Amino acid sequence: MSIRIGVIGTGWIGEQHVRRLTELVSGTTVVAVSDIDPELAASVASQVGARVVDSAEKLVADPEVEAVVITSWGPVHAEQVLACIEAGKPVFCEKPLTTDAADGRRIMEAEQAFGRRLVQVGFMRRYDAGYRQMKRVLDSDAIGEPLMAHCVHRNPTVRESYTTEMAAKDTAVHEVDALRWLLGEEFTSVQTVLPRKTPKRFEHLQDPQIFLFETASGARVDVEVFVNCQYGYDIQCEIVGEDGAVRLPDPAAPLVRHAGQASFPVLQEFGDRFTEAFDVELQEWADRVAAGREPTGPNSWDGYAATVVTDAAVQSLHTGAPVPIDLGERPDFYA
Repeated sequence: MSIRIGVIGTGWIGEQHVRRLTELVSGTTVVAVSDIDPELAASVASQVGARVVDSAEKLVADPEVEAVVITSWGPVHAEQVLACIEAGKPVFCEKPLTTDAADGRRIMEAEQAFGRRLVQVGFMRRYDAGYRQMKRVLDSDAIGEPLMAHCVHRNPTVRESYTTEMAAKDTAVHEVDALRWLLGEEFTSVQTVLPRKTPKRFEHLQDPQIFLFETASGARVDVEVFVNCQYGYDIQCEIVGEDGAVRLPDPAAPLVRHAGQASFPVLQEFGDRFTEAFDVELQEWADRVAAGREPTGPNSWDGYAATVVTDAAVQSLHTGAPVPIDLGERPDFYA
């Protein structure tokens, strides 16, 4: 029997998730959608035979909707997630869980008061095959205690509305969550370093940026964000331990030998790189919902932590100084 799902937000990622839930994920049916643009919502709904609901609040309260997927604008996520918790409905919320740390605490308090986990946050890197292979290596202690991590997040170009602060809050946030998960510990400080600007950027944008993190155990992590690299979408991660190192594999691609050269293509879009991760992520979430069990993916604490860390990175952007990160005590509820 299919889980009846309502989707809030029918922009690019929302439309993609509606398609996934309809065509690829087993055991799910999209029965309702909502968006601030009613014409866009109607267009997406017509593709899958869903109803259009004229507000997020009504969609959450709709008795036909058993679980909710949120892909709306980040600043409205908190209130929509809180409505789902109040209604007792499982909710998958694309990142960010919140744009304000206080809202993250409100969500955790509401979820704990309800008495069971209902929230999963859409950090899809945890579902990528390469990242999962790295996690198995680290958990096996094959390279010993991690000492350093080096990460790269490059895009060929970005839209003009992309701002300097988004390098931390929209881009590096993926590395923040992935590294917290891979290393199994929290960040305690961050410093944002500004290299020479690329001329191939919009005038208002500082690009590239480098984020220098320290973890609770003293490991050091550097994350390069370069969103106008021109050549493609390139994600790299290496973790160096006391006995060895593990590196994220590049996506499989044919090596072509021609005209005295050997080369392979570089992906151009993040959707191409992480398509399978999105598929696995939603399938695993749907399976847990169908079984009446709590989700096992990134939780409300993870969403809250990502917001606190990236807020600190933005603070350092403006001061140039290292900024301490204080998450407070992690509730046992999210252990």
